[in-house]
Amino acid sequence: MSKLKSSSSELDLDRPNIEDYLPSGSIQEPHGKLCLRDLLDISPTLTEAAGAIVDDSFTRCFKSIPPEPWNWNIYLFPLWCMGVLVRYLVLFPLRVIVLTVGWIIFLSCYIPVHFLLKGHDKLRKKLERCLVELICSFFVASWTGVVKYHGPRPSIRPKQVFVANHTSMIDFIILEQMTAFAVIMQKHPGWVGLLQSTILESVGSIWFNRSEAKDREIVARRLREHIEGADNNPLLIFPEGTCVNNHYTVMFKKGAFELGCTVCPVAIKYNKVFVDAFWNSRKQSFTMHLLQLMTSWAVVCDVWYLEPQNLKPGETPIEFAERVRDIISVRAGLKKVPWDGYLKYSRPSPKHRERKQQGFAESVLRHLEEI
Repeated sequence: MSKLKSSSSELDLDRPNIEDYLPSGSIQEPHGKLCLRDLLDISPTLTEAAGAIVDDSFTRCFKSIPPEPWNWNIYLFPLWCMGVLVRYLVLFPLRVIVLTVGWIIFLSCYIPVHFLLKGHDKLRKKLERCLVELICSFFVASWTGVVKYHGPRPSIRPKQVFVANHTSMIDFIILEQMTAFAVIMQKHPGWVGLLQSTILESVGSIWFNRSEAKDREIVARRLREHIEGADNNPLLIFPEGTCVNNHYTVMFKKGAFELGCTVCPVAIKYNKVFVDAFWNSRKQSFTMHLLQLMTSWAVVCDVWYLEPQNLKPGETPIEFAERVRDIISVRAGLKKVPWDGYLKYSRPSPKHRERKQQGFAESVLRHLEEI
């Protein structure tokens, strides 16, 4: 049978051979041409195959991909055991000390600045920016972070917003140690939420609850107010809306691209040789994620500040978002996929999935009929 052709970009993601999903002997090729009526009896199989393809290509964006094991023989295994002892018994205690010292310095300076300089807002904001950058630097040092920044350092200007691909909450920390960004982020519980509502609000950060519809309107209004301020910290948004495993980029939300301002792309790429920086928030708390980073050899990554982009004449915000996603994906070597990252938290109903799968199967049948 001739090779299956598709005009849809959604079929380009690790596209399997449809013949592999069909029962042997179910396809007949009279006179070298396959007709639609010859496939009607296997349409349920095609529908199930389409569903499996879609589900697999979506979930792989949010799975950790373990590296190839190297301690597989008697010569390498002792070296691996020595490495474990060094990481847990030497590096980890030293990193805990570094982070503890960092928090002592930060709090001893931040509390007086925050409460005693309330009448001097300009000076207070400047000092708080420096202190937030300082504590983020201590966090990166506690992972033995090796971060290489490319491009000009972001500056404070009105009518601009920075957008980046998202792998973990540490993306924000890595970017924050260079520039005190105000970030748009999901509200978290526990000690992370406490930091959000106290320290990070001092740099103008905005929090939202993904399950609250009213938060969207509030966030949209605060976004517009923030970018108009000449003295406000640069605004950082992760338009994917969720953590992706640094191999793919999912759809960008259009909110950051319909503000009528300059969009500055930021590409982040982690090196997985020493640790996988992806945070699967559904299976791992952020505390355990930090513990994993602090017991690794190092966190190695590259950050690219790319050329600012503006909405072109006749271009929609969705097209603008896709163009910026292209730029980030190419620079960081990530594969684009056509999925909405929010499906990670709220999967569509079975009826909706069935309709989508049936439509996919029908499109496959039409292509096969044309062969």
